[in-house]
Amino acid sequence: MTMRRSTFLHSVAALAAAGLLPLSAKAAGNFKLMLPANPGGGWDTTGRALGKALTEAKVADTVTYDNKGGAAGAIGLAQFVNGSKGDPNALMVMGAVMLGGIITGKPLVKLEQATPIARLTSEYNVFVLPANSPLKTIKDVVAQLKKDPGSVKWGGGSRGSTEHIAAAMIAQKVGVDPAKINYVAFRGGGEATAAILGGNVTVGGSGYSEFAEYIAAGKMRAIAVTSAERLPGIDVPTLKEQGIDIEIGNWRGVYGAPGITAAQRQALIDGVTAALKTPAWADAVKKNDWTPAVLTGDAFTKFVEHEFAALRDPMTKAGMVS
Repeated sequence: MTMRRSTFLHSVAALAAAGLLPLSAKAAGNFKLMLPANPGGGWDTTGRALGKALTEAKVADTVTYDNKGGAAGAIGLAQFVNGSKGDPNALMVMGAVMLGGIITGKPLVKLEQATPIARLTSEYNVFVLPANSPLKTIKDVVAQLKKDPGSVKWGGGSRGSTEHIAAAMIAQKVGVDPAKINYVAFRGGGEATAAILGGNVTVGGSGYSEFAEYIAAGKMRAIAVTSAERLPGIDVPTLKEQGIDIEIGNWRGVYGAPGITAAQRQALIDGVTAALKTPAWADAVKKNDWTPAVLTGDAFTKFVEHEFAALRDPMTKAGMVS
C-alpha cells in the first residue's frame, strides 16, 4: 500500500520541523543578521563567522549583515525588535555587554521582546599585574583594597565592561564598598596595555587573548581568571580557587525576532546548532581564541535572567546605574 503524496509531504514537513531530517532536506532561506556594533569588534566578528557557518551548513542560502553600533547594542536592539517582528530568518548577535548596557542605559525596548536562541561562546577575563609590581597575587591586591580602596587603580575597557563589573564583584565579595573602587576606563586594548606596562594602573583586566603575548613574554603577571575552571592550556588560577566566589564571562549569543512561533524558534535553534558543527565555525573559534559555551533554548533564557540579576546588584552598588 502506497502512502498518499499529501500524507508523505506532511510527514516530511513534520520531521523537518522536529529537526529529524538532515538540514539539506529543509528549505534554506535568506537570513538577516543584526550586528548591534561597528564593524571589526567582537559582535561583528561573531556574527559574520556565524553567517558563514549557517551558509556552510546549508541552513541559509544567503546571509545579509546590518551593523548598527551605539549604546552597548541598544540602538541595534531597538531596530531589531521594531523592524523584524515575526521574521523566522532574522537573528541578532548580543552578549554580556548588552545586558550591562541595558542595566545602565534603561532603553525603551526590552531584550525580552526578542526570542532567545543560543549562547555561542564566552571569553573570560584575566587580571594582570605589571611585571615589576610589588604586589604578586590576587590576595595582595585584596589586602591593599581593604586597606585603601582608592589606592588600587583597576584598568580595563569601557565603563560597565565585564572587567569593570568583575572588579566591583571582587570588592563586594571581600567586604569593600564597590562604590569606592578606582576604575580607569580605556577606549581600546592598546591604551589599557600601555597603561599596565607603564605601571600607570595597579591591576589590568581584559580578555585573555588581549594580554596573552605580554604574559608569555613575562611583561605582565597573570594573577586570576574569571572562569569557573582553569582555561585549557593556561596555567592561571581562577578567582574561585583563590577563595573569591566569582565567575563572569564576556559571553556572546544570538536572539531571534519577536513574535516567531515555537516551531520557528526550534528551527532556528536547530539551524544554529548545525552551524556550530561546521569546519567554518571551528576555524573561527580557533582563530579568535573563543571558548565554546553553547547553551540553547530555555536553558539559555534562564541563563540570561540569572545574568541580569547577577550583574544588576554590583553595577548598582558601584554607581554604574544612574
